[in-house]
Amino acid sequence: MNTYILPLEDQRADLQTVGGKGASLARLARAGLPVPGGFHITTAAYRFFVASNRLQPVIDSALLKAEVGQLEQLEQASTAILAAFLKGAMPQELRAAIQKAYEGLQSGQMAVAVRSSATAEDLPEASFAGQQDTYLNVNGTQAVLEAVRACWASLWTARAIAYRLNNKVDPQAVALAVVVQELIPAEAAGILFTANPLSGRTDEMLINAAWGLGEAVVGGLVSPDCITVDKVNGKINKYERADKTVMTVRTTSGTQEQAVPRGRRKARALSARGAAQLTELAVRIEQLYGCGQDIEWCRVGDKFYILQARPITTTIGGEARDWELPNPKASYMRGSLAEHIPNAVSPLFATLGLRTLNASTKELAEKMNMDLSGARYQYETLNGYVYMSYELNAKFTWEMIKVTLSGLKVMYGQAVERWQDARQEFAAEIADWEARDFTKLAPDEILEGVRALMYAAGKYYTVIQSGTLPSASTSEMIFTRVYKWLKRADEPEASALLLGTDSAALRAEKSVFDMAKWVKENPVLSEQILKTPSQSVISALQKDKIPAGISSEIWKSFRERIEGHLRAYGATSFEMDFMNPAPGEMPELVIEVLKSYLEGKGSDPYQREGEARERREKINRAIRERFHMIPRRWFDKSLKWALECNPAREDSLADMGMGHAVMRRLLNELGGRFAAGGAIKQAADIYWLLEEEVQRQAAALQAGQPLENMTEKAQQRKAEWKIQMKLLPPVILPATSIFAKMLPGGRGNVAANVLKGLPASPGSIRGTARVLFGPEDFGRMQSGDILVAVTTTPAWTPLFALAGGIVTDIGGPLSHSSIVAREYGIPAVLATGTATRRICDGQTITVDGSAGSVTLQ
Repeated sequence: MNTYILPLEDQRADLQTVGGKGASLARLARAGLPVPGGFHITTAAYRFFVASNRLQPVIDSALLKAEVGQLEQLEQASTAILAAFLKGAMPQELRAAIQKAYEGLQSGQMAVAVRSSATAEDLPEASFAGQQDTYLNVNGTQAVLEAVRACWASLWTARAIAYRLNNKVDPQAVALAVVVQELIPAEAAGILFTANPLSGRTDEMLINAAWGLGEAVVGGLVSPDCITVDKVNGKINKYERADKTVMTVRTTSGTQEQAVPRGRRKARALSARGAAQLTELAVRIEQLYGCGQDIEWCRVGDKFYILQARPITTTIGGEARDWELPNPKASYMRGSLAEHIPNAVSPLFATLGLRTLNASTKELAEKMNMDLSGARYQYETLNGYVYMSYELNAKFTWEMIKVTLSGLKVMYGQAVERWQDARQEFAAEIADWEARDFTKLAPDEILEGVRALMYAAGKYYTVIQSGTLPSASTSEMIFTRVYKWLKRADEPEASALLLGTDSAALRAEKSVFDMAKWVKENPVLSEQILKTPSQSVISALQKDKIPAGISSEIWKSFRERIEGHLRAYGATSFEMDFMNPAPGEMPELVIEVLKSYLEGKGSDPYQREGEARERREKINRAIRERFHMIPRRWFDKSLKWALECNPAREDSLADMGMGHAVMRRLLNELGGRFAAGGAIKQAADIYWLLEEEVQRQAAALQAGQPLENMTEKAQQRKAEWKIQMKLLPPVILPATSIFAKMLPGGRGNVAANVLKGLPASPGSIRGTARVLFGPEDFGRMQSGDILVAVTTTPAWTPLFALAGGIVTDIGGPLSHSSIVAREYGIPAVLATGTATRRICDGQTITVDGSAGSVTLQ
């Protein structure tokens, strides 16, 4: 006979029987931890309900029409399945079993929480938690039965269906258990992390606390108190009180959010004694599971209850890393050039690349008569991530003030000229090395070329860093201020008047759009491109394999157009680490954008440009009619300056990676020789070696000596890099600094279901999140997906033509992500701090670019 009900602490309560949440609660209860009493409704009960109502054929039929990335199809499938579930009758045997178990909780008079617990939770590659429903303050047998059925139905939401399709989970293998527990009338509640995900320290715990039930904290409706606690002694290291405006409370028929009384809004939601008690419980839980835990808790009087525990997902396998500072006196920031190196870097870039970039920075300082010896201003890696480090002392501050004041005219008045001169110099260096036959270069000459090109790239960046970049930022800020004084309430924001400028991003988009128009004039070619995988299209072009029905002239013209586009816009980098391919090495991305235009999904860049121009002219006329003399002159001059500087910024950033492809060709040539000599397994493994090791191997190769076998060492470093890629690097260190506190994301985004960031481009969209870390992920991007990334560079721009919205970990209102999102008219929220670690690939999210929020569903 099937077991439909199990006591909460039952030994049989495992993942397949009671789901992930239920199994965790059972383990906690068996260990004697304070878990609210209750019982499990097992997966056998779910299957009995499905079989009794003959729902599996309905499910299978609906799923046949659903595809990942097709939101409308997913919603239609979900609606059909949910309707069938809600119409289903509860079998009498099952009804009686649930009623008996519920009445066993204080004679069925108890308010309970009814929580879904899925068997597909906590998969190795993605978290499934939070995708099914929970019902709080449920009273009475009939209400419990209805809540259970609603939980079962929630297994088939559009988001849950998309998740399982994306992760190839067999729909007939999934089932849902339900946990019914006593509802604790919490006075305060929150979340605890047994390792500090903000600083990475394993000897600290981070606690979020707010008034009322925990739903307001988990759902991101309230900014909670943020408490850092010493794990060993339970003492509070730091208590940051928040203005807690909202709390979730019980009502006669459920729960609701209500305002916190003014006198309690900024009062501490957790006492020192309470923090110590909670820390003691958390240590026990961490020891029970053997890894860092994300714990939901609540408090009534002096008693704490544990509502859930699961592995911390912001670090690999729950393992946190200490972000120890090499120089305790220095500040470390993921800013400046580090913003263009968003991911953990390869060992070769961490040594050769950064050493060369630091040398170019030092040269610039010397040319500007700056003494940075005491400031130790340089780029360093912490746990594989690049940081700009400096000592913020009086001497450094004075040097920065001095050079800023003395260089104002050069910085702002000659920004474009300096950039163009630097570009010519950089291009000449690239052309010199590109013209050489790499196969005939000696190993030391190849290394000389890589260093020369990296040095030239760093030197180029120092010029635009002190020219086009600050000029664009300053000009936009000044124009925004002037326009704000002059605009009317019904007129658009300042950023709307700066769209449609002739930048590299817009020119690249026009190039693909024009290509799409030409392809449409050749229906057979258009059909062939649409039905063929993008990589296969590129392969056919490279091999000059002409598809049936297409003339050789048409095919040749198509190939020339693709090649011309790549020559014009493929010479840049997705990020500075030369381990990553250049855009020109990934022409399939161009085909994906081309397909989007052929399907009518992309917007017309010429039309957008024209609309932006008309909007500017209309506002210009209105300002001229309302104002005269000085106000009008301020508006004209500030707008003219901003319109000159904005495209210069985007173009200069796009040129940063001009030498990237040539550096990669040189390194791949040397790596190929190392592989042939037995030093490494394949040419690409050269990126997992240190500069000194590459130099030593090159010297041995040149001298005709045997090469040292570095295969195992390269594999170990690659494995370590994969771990680093799952870490959550703090934007600013130390985490206690005043600058870290000013970040828009961060603490409130560690656990809440609503992430907060900078509102960068207005509008709202609900869709499928596509979490991309680099070029190797780009093939998963589909038209309409919401692009979630650490940050973006100009080379990412083709993805914006596919994206329905943008979410990033870092970036500001004047960053590339913000500017291009506004150009494309898609919502964007930046600087969430944790988006790439909190959002699962394929998850449904809502991006509100006006409010600066991202809701996880």
